[in-house]
Amino acid sequence: MSLDPHKYRQDFPILSEKIYGKSLVYFDNAATTQTPTQVTDVLVEYYNKYNSNIHRGVHYLSNKSTEGAENARLKVQKFINAAHSHEVIFTAGTTESVNLVANSFGECYISEGDEVIVSEMEHHSNIVPWQMLCQRKKATLKVLPFNDEGELMTEKLGDLITDRTRILAVNHISNSLGTINPIKEIIDFAHSKNVPVLIDAAQSVQHKKIDVQALDADFLVFSGHKLYGPTGIGVLYGKEKYLNEMPPWQGGGEMIKEVTFEKTSYNELPFKFEAGTPNYIDAIGLGAAIDYVEAIGLDEIDAYEQELLAYATAKFEAIPSLRIYGTAKNKTSVISFLVEGIHFYDMGMLLDQMGIAVRTGTHCTEPVMQHFGIDGTVRASFAFYNTKEEIDALFVGIEKVCKMFGVKTA
Repeated sequence: MSLDPHKYRQDFPILSEKIYGKSLVYFDNAATTQTPTQVTDVLVEYYNKYNSNIHRGVHYLSNKSTEGAENARLKVQKFINAAHSHEVIFTAGTTESVNLVANSFGECYISEGDEVIVSEMEHHSNIVPWQMLCQRKKATLKVLPFNDEGELMTEKLGDLITDRTRILAVNHISNSLGTINPIKEIIDFAHSKNVPVLIDAAQSVQHKKIDVQALDADFLVFSGHKLYGPTGIGVLYGKEKYLNEMPPWQGGGEMIKEVTFEKTSYNELPFKFEAGTPNYIDAIGLGAAIDYVEAIGLDEIDAYEQELLAYATAKFEAIPSLRIYGTAKNKTSVISFLVEGIHFYDMGMLLDQMGIAVRTGTHCTEPVMQHFGIDGTVRASFAFYNTKEEIDALFVGIEKVCKMFGVKTA
């Protein structure tokens, strides 16, 4: 039996809001998912009842907050099936997680003449930190391309990887194309060449079950705000052997063992990479979000979102002037599109006047747009609380915009 979105919509008060007098249709989930009251209630509870800096106190409030934050770490460990809780590092989000690895791993393992590989469909946050590293270290950035359907050309990995390749960074799911990449196949091939792999899971943890041990991922990163959790909190998973060898990225309180003016020794994992006061209450909120998603079931969420994707794709394909960008056989619930003769900003702003929230622009994937020779797209991204009736409203909205511009819809 298919998941019933109406059972859960009441958990998200924002979905009942009116926009310009119209019922909100929220199709911007790939940018940020909404947050249920089961998560916001936990945040309010900790701010109102238990708030105190963690790890560095002996009083009740500090111990209570510390317990909450470390329990959240255990929830993340279980959620992604990490071997050890100290392999889970809390960060500000996916972007900071990638930057941490690019700086710390890069400092330890990258030298002049070495190579880093990323894919053509990466978010800027999984391109720019590696570019900066390569510029700093005089290394080379190489690119794994994708085809016009939006599928990675993994057969080219054999030519790209050399004995100077030090790391491969690739997303699990493309935020602008919806493509689900064969990351197990990619990891296995890279490992056969002794190359570690970082997986950007920002677009997958809310749709798919992740098992870092089964994948044999060396690093995996994601953000709380795309997993129905708070903003400003994210995760870096790293294999213990790498995290132990990598130097700290930021210095300050908590990440130290002993400080003198002559030298500083560093704390054990995971605290070596968590300098300063961490975002502990949002970490607790992330734990609550994981509880919420697991109570529904990721398999059930994924199956229902695939229904929405199929339903919306069939609707969109009925409009002859509309082109979908990203037609991979294996996709998640993201549709990027353009209507001939209508700028994506015009489409997005006019849909907004109808209460329909979609994302417009490059989606922080300019190389993807360059691949197709376009400046940007309109992106509709669906979550388990969306309905087919909302997709109908989007379809009608697109038809209305087309009529305004004199574009035929049939």
